[in-house]
Amino acid sequence: MLVFYSDTDCDITPKECAEYGIKMISMPYTVGDKVIYPYIDFDVFDAHSFYDMLRAGTMPTTSAMSEEAYIQYFEPEFQAGNDILYVHFSSGTSNTFTIMDQAVAKLKEKYPERKFYSVDTLGITALSYNVVLECAEMYKAGKTAEEIVEWAKVEVPKFPMYFFADDLKFFRRSGRVSGLAATMGGFIGIRPIIYLNDEGKMVSIGKEKGRAKAIARLVQYVEELGEDVKAHRVVVGHSDCPEIADEAVQLLKEKFGEDLNVVTTVVNPTIGSHCGPNGVGICFHAKHR
Repeated sequence: MLVFYSDTDCDITPKECAEYGIKMISMPYTVGDKVIYPYIDFDVFDAHSFYDMLRAGTMPTTSAMSEEAYIQYFEPEFQAGNDILYVHFSSGTSNTFTIMDQAVAKLKEKYPERKFYSVDTLGITALSYNVVLECAEMYKAGKTAEEIVEWAKVEVPKFPMYFFADDLKFFRRSGRVSGLAATMGGFIGIRPIIYLNDEGKMVSIGKEKGRAKAIARLVQYVEELGEDVKAHRVVVGHSDCPEIADEAVQLLKEKFGEDLNVVTTVVNPTIGSHCGPNGVGICFHAKHR
């Protein structure tokens, strides 16, 4: 049997996991001295309370999972004679996957007949969510792990995400965005435009002043790079700013039609700890990233 895993950094919810038969890995974040595991320490993510906490000045931190934690997730499946397919957020944004690889290597020594497959979405939040659902639909339809992995090799580079956030201090503190300093300046209302490159790393590629211009720029990328946009799901992710996300959705529908398949997600707390509140991103199918 093949068991499908994903993680909370991909914005997937327990309800969706139940629908597709996905097992979830909870990626922790720390507030003060308390380590919190999404969907283990709470059943429903209260995004508004979480992002209000950030607005009030709390700065959560994140850290890589331990080798033992990965073993606790994966070993029961190997013991049961199951193989694993793990579709996860970008390895380019965290060293947790080096630790995961070490854990899997130990398990493979113990269970040499078992197979472990992974799909690196080369993304976070809305991008990962989009790819996870694509893979989950194939999994539910009975596709093999090999077929899903081969699909991902071709298609993952065709799912870009462009996004912005209001408060630069979260990006500055995270240190995970290259080229950010050149876009920042001292102007109020400046929003860096960031995307996930082919290595799954966040890169700042410009800036806009004001939300309206920032939203328009994101939609412009969809128009310029889009390939078979309407044949795929378009995902608009936001960090507790549904009204801004709605503006992006409406602009997308104006450009591509009211029947455009657009879904919205709320950025999970682990990734939200790095991007902060009032951010919006768009993931779509494209010629390239």
